[in-house]
Amino acid sequence: MKEVLENWSETIPPWIWNLIVTLSAVVIGLIIKLIIRAILIFYRNRNDYSLFKSIITNVGRPLNHFVPLLVLNLMLPMMELSKKLYVPVSRAVEIALIISFASLLVSAIKVFEDYTYHVYDLNKADNLKERKIRTQLQFIRRIVVTVIVLITIAVVLLSFDNVRKIGAGLLTGVGIGGIIIGFAAQRSLANFLAGFQIAFTQPIRIDDVLVVEGEWGRVEDITLTYVVLNIWDQRRLILPINYFIEKPFQNWTRVSSELLGTVILYLDYNMQMDKLREEFDRLLGNTPLWDKRVKVIQVTDATEKTIQVRVLVSALNSSHMFDLRCYLRENLIKYIQENHPESLPANRSVLVNASAEVKEIPGAGRV
Repeated sequence: MKEVLENWSETIPPWIWNLIVTLSAVVIGLIIKLIIRAILIFYRNRNDYSLFKSIITNVGRPLNHFVPLLVLNLMLPMMELSKKLYVPVSRAVEIALIISFASLLVSAIKVFEDYTYHVYDLNKADNLKERKIRTQLQFIRRIVVTVIVLITIAVVLLSFDNVRKIGAGLLTGVGIGGIIIGFAAQRSLANFLAGFQIAFTQPIRIDDVLVVEGEWGRVEDITLTYVVLNIWDQRRLILPINYFIEKPFQNWTRVSSELLGTVILYLDYNMQMDKLREEFDRLLGNTPLWDKRVKVIQVTDATEKTIQVRVLVSALNSSHMFDLRCYLRENLIKYIQENHPESLPANRSVLVNASAEVKEIPGAGRV
């Protein structure tokens, strides 16, 4: 086959032969692109996860330019080029192939990430393990992508003889340069090390519920230098990553998403607590928000005018807890208003006699 091509190339002008070789590589790339596009159209309406779909979606675009460049690089010796022209063309194709291969590696990492996200799905009640894995995976992915980019730049630069000579000359100044860069970038390095520490010690994870700077929200993203907190009202709080190493904050999902919550009621002394407890039990039995772990209602304080009733309940997560507290607060108040209105807080007065002044006496009978 090789002899046939060589004989055929001798009968064709060099520039036409070179054009044929180049067009062959382009045509192969177009064919692969059309095949990938047809597969994508076939899988476009599928919502379920498929490893094959993930590979085609993420690796398809880099393959569009990687395969033609690979074919062109293999067919380059067959081209009729002078030595003076062959060297720069060959080097240009090799550099483009290196960059294309780096892009392919980054896309392959995305395929692995999609697979991990499918296996460790966050859409479950107890997703502690999933949040741990995703937090570590995001950090590792960014590190690997950064390393791939740096290695690609280094390989491209080292392919030039002049750059290699300059690099050898600069080695003598690396020690002093390293010290200068260390002082200049010490804060960036501190952020990087803090990110590394967070990824593996995990004081915070993706989708953790935090209270930071008086704001309640979920961890939306952890980068190499900052953390994005999705606040409950859809604002975004951006914090430097070393904030979570140096300052205290609340993590409501550090060990599990289960929480205890309270509802405080201020009632009159004549409130019948047994009746209130019955209504409390009935309300909890009628809602799926309660996880059936903890239910307590107690008088926790008494002042000269009212008693303080604390309701303590449990829920699977912070969202359920907020809704459960609102549900109990509203319905317990409604029950007291409709069935025991005399037990609502009130100031009392006693008429000593018809001519005497009315005196306000805390705790006396209602007028």
